[in-house]
Amino acid sequence: MRRNPSVGVWTYLSRHLTGDWGDLDAEDVAGNEVSLREGFRLLSAYHLPDGTRIWIITEADRSVTTLLLPDEY
Repeated sequence: MRRNPSVGVWTYLSRHLTGDWGDLDAEDVAGNEVSLREGFRLLSAYHLPDGTRIWIITEADRSVTTLLLPDEY
């Protein structure tokens, strides 16, 4: 898969960190709202300009945030 070098990870990480969960369904958005209150894992999903879908996951203890590409999810 060819990656678009003009797409910066910070754009998506910033969205995730500010509660813009991207392309999630209503159930996953509601899950994130519970996770914010209760301290569970947070999930975001975004589509890059080339159509590639990526996921960003922050662990429950907030110690690690991971960006995953389709072949890693």
